[in-house]
Amino acid sequence: MAQPSLDVVGIGNAIVDVIARAEDSFLTDHALAKGAMTLISAEQSEALYDAMGVGIEASGGSAANTMIGFALLGGAAGYIGKVKKDTLGDVFRHDINAAGVRYDTAPASDGTPTARCLILVTDDAQRTMNTYLGACIELGPDDIREDVIADAKVTYMEGYLWDPEGAKQAFRKAQGIAAAHGRRVSLSLSDSFCVDRHRDELRDMVENHVDILFANEDEILSLYQLTDFDEALRQVRQHCEIAALTRGKQGSVVVGRDEVHVIDVAPVARVTDTTGAGDLYAAGFLYGFTHDFDLARCGRLGALAAGEIISHFGAKPEADVARFVDASARPLSG
Repeated sequence: MAQPSLDVVGIGNAIVDVIARAEDSFLTDHALAKGAMTLISAEQSEALYDAMGVGIEASGGSAANTMIGFALLGGAAGYIGKVKKDTLGDVFRHDINAAGVRYDTAPASDGTPTARCLILVTDDAQRTMNTYLGACIELGPDDIREDVIADAKVTYMEGYLWDPEGAKQAFRKAQGIAAAHGRRVSLSLSDSFCVDRHRDELRDMVENHVDILFANEDEILSLYQLTDFDEALRQVRQHCEIAALTRGKQGSVVVGRDEVHVIDVAPVARVTDTTGAGDLYAAGFLYGFTHDFDLARCGRLGALAAGEIISHFGAKPEADVARFVDASARPLSG
């Protein structure tokens, strides 16, 4: 079997992020669920966009953020996701290619416009995401090429793919190809509300088809319908080869079949915006995993990458994150 040329290929909802600051009162006035990801219609998207303050626009979506972070760390990353051939679609393609990610999914020539996520960041650094999926829902099995999946050590997928039916089928096809070629499959649960919507199917995927799982505390508790984190930890250890579970200020816990590592958060002077923290944690962890780091070092690299993201506004690294690769060999310090 040929050696893969990609470390990781990500599959996700190709979305352009529009990020702006907002007061809590703005969320209340517009009946927005703080800290959640909510799917909205085209009409809602237009109304909310008009009401938002000045923002920044950049390629986004959970798996895309992870692949960009992975490439900036120095890894070989690919991405599969659907945009329309329109202005925002061009923004997405330019940004992800400029970061060094291989992206050649054909754009849709007609139909709904490129997806966008309107992200409102409050003073406590919480992000409230309102997503119009647009062209994302056109991602389907035909967009999954066997040669691309077989050419990656790990296929990484976001839980948000479970919302559109075509993307879910693409997800299952990619998982099957990866397994057939002896490659690893990784999944991020993405959002506790997403888990609530698709719990049974995601449980089946985690228990039978996922090698490396990423989740935050709320997501893993939702998956197993528990209130005790330690019990959720015990259950996930029985199902996945590796699970990396983030816990906000408490850091993260990384478990393998026979090992458990508690990873501290990386020191950050001020938490500005938590958008993309989980995505960059996954980027750092997967870089370590695909470069044969031990699990504790994978977790430390994930923490360092996440720490960089939350120190500024927006979901793209502003510092040279590649320097964290060497730094992750040492314990984190405050």
